[in-house]
Amino acid sequence: MATVEPMMLADSTDLRILRDMVLHPRRTAVAISGRLRLSRNTVQSRLGRLEEGGAFLPFAHQVAPAALGYPLTAFMSVQVQQPELETIAETFGRIPEIVEAHGTTGTADLLVRVVGVDAEDLFRIHGAMLACPGVMRIDTSISMHEIIPHRVLPLIDQGLARGGT
Repeated sequence: MATVEPMMLADSTDLRILRDMVLHPRRTAVAISGRLRLSRNTVQSRLGRLEEGGAFLPFAHQVAPAALGYPLTAFMSVQVQQPELETIAETFGRIPEIVEAHGTTGTADLLVRVVGVDAEDLFRIHGAMLACPGVMRIDTSISMHEIIPHRVLPLIDQGLARGGT
């Protein structure tokens, strides 16, 4: 994923375009321009600049793991031997049930989001991760309920309230 500069959103026009895209993800640039009363060229050039700047995550429909037979989500805090980090990342990348991983500060080196069929499946995945050379310890927390799903709209609205700069 590309690194995004925090102040790359120059003004409220960028934020208005992003807000419309978040609220209506299937809307075209032409439809956005009509809705926001901006020229099509303005919308398209700004979308191009935002895309080049790394503002967008990869475009893909979000599929709920539960719909694929993986109703259980766990977060695993992983302590590793730092020289093995690249190999660990490659190995973890080959485990399909690992849906996300972040390098972190603190007592754990990685925070890994894992999905599973049931507790027994999580135990199997945990074992596969622990068998990876360089993994020292894994602490697992099972998600009981998603309280706040991934969101960016409040951040966009906050930027608009501040005047877009």
